Amino acid sequence: MKAFLVSGDRSGSGKTSITLAIAAALSKKKNVQTFKVGMDYIDPSYLTGVTGRPCRNLDSFVMNKDELTAVFEHACIGADIAIVEGVRGLYEGAESIEDIGSTASIAKHFGLPVILVIDAKSITRSAAALLYGFMKFDPEIRIAGVILNNVRGERHIRKATEAIRHYCNVPVIGAIPRVENLDLTMRYLGLVPYEEGQKDKPFLDRISSIVEMICSHLDLDALLSLSHEMNNKVKIPDLFLPDNQKNKAKIGIARDEAFNFYYADLFSLIESKGYEIKYFSPVHGDLPDADGYIFGGGYLEYHGHKLADNHSLMEDIRRAAEDQRPVFAECGGLMYLCRKIKILEDFSGHSKGTSFQMADVLPASCTIPKKRFVTYVSGKTTPDFPFKVKKPLAVKGHAFHYSSVHPDDGISYGYELYRGYGINETQDGIVKHNVIGSYTHIHPVPSRELLYSFLSACLSDSSS
Repeated sequence: MKAFLVSGDRSGSGKTSITLAIAAALSKKKNVQTFKVGMDYIDPSYLTGVTGRPCRNLDSFVMNKDELTAVFEHACIGADIAIVEGVRGLYEGAESIEDIGSTASIAKHFGLPVILVIDAKSITRSAAALLYGFMKFDPEIRIAGVILNNVRGERHIRKATEAIRHYCNVPVIGAIPRVENLDLTMRYLGLVPYEEGQKDKPFLDRISSIVEMICSHLDLDALLSLSHEMNNKVKIPDLFLPDNQKNKAKIGIARDEAFNFYYADLFSLIESKGYEIKYFSPVHGDLPDADGYIFGGGYLEYHGHKLADNHSLMEDIRRAAEDQRPVFAECGGLMYLCRKIKILEDFSGHSKGTSFQMADVLPASCTIPKKRFVTYVSGKTTPDFPFKVKKPLAVKGHAFHYSSVHPDDGISYGYELYRGYGINETQDGIVKHNVIGSYTHIHPVPSRELLYSFLSACLSDSSS
């Protein structure tokens, strides 16, 4: 199996569109497994969409080396090519000195050659100086090739390429021209999620145009020749080994254009434990008969009216909560379980004062917008955590939102955070009945004991 990593010299270098194009092109003839460095849902949704294989996340801040290896090996079973898309600049991470959480840390852990995307707008010889600095910064990193982005004309390409070859001895395998109005569709938290946009033909046509344009300026054969040859693992890692116990519970998972912020490993871990997943749509459908429910994140406010109009599902989830069914909700799911969402000022197509009645499961209301909030989260469960545990469990993940949640007085929280911020500074996870709703998005691998406590609660409910 060939493997390589695509990184950028900075955020906005163009690596996402370029990685997407490479993955789409190679998937026409090969089984391509993609990965995304960092805690991110939206970029992986595109890589999943163009390859047909669920993209997995690799993050050295929340995951240890054994967990990183298990996720990588499990995902690569049956793959011909593995492509890792970096996050931000190659060396950006959670700390200023150590490389934890960075793209570089992932490249080193797996021994992957790096294809560096350089934003060459208005620079030629300086592109070589920039690359030279990246190469010398960490001798353990091997930059095997360069893709120049935002170039203007053959003279620009020639000068930058000659400088890079002379000073750095690294091949330039692509030079992508600056094309106006040919970017992936953006929104205030990033790209429009693929699962939402794929129903729109112009959205898919735009992706096809981007892929075609970029690939016409790339040497894919040269790229593959620079890749690392890795041994395919055929054995399922212990972390994902199937549990053969029968009569496990059914887990209802909200998944549609409003709820689509999930890590692919969540589904793998749930199914490996023998639980049946029943997907449902809070926008269009009914609440399935299940022993517990998961509501992930998403752009809820864009579908607020449709969600509010689905009265029967909201009534059913309220009843399920009152009957002590376990419910696990994150960010968008937290907002959905509040009483209402109110728009405080004109925002992204919504008028000030617009409000949407939500499910009214948790004693809180939600307002939007707030200043954009992005952070890693680390913490532990509290004694008020609703699913029975013998000791505090690790909470590892991230928060990423533009809203605020305002709980009633006297509520209980299931998470205590020592990094990041929750609903009430270091407190997160409103608890009521057998329900927890948090701003924290856990990564299910490092937080798997927390996930398993929810699954065990569902199993107890199914046998009661």
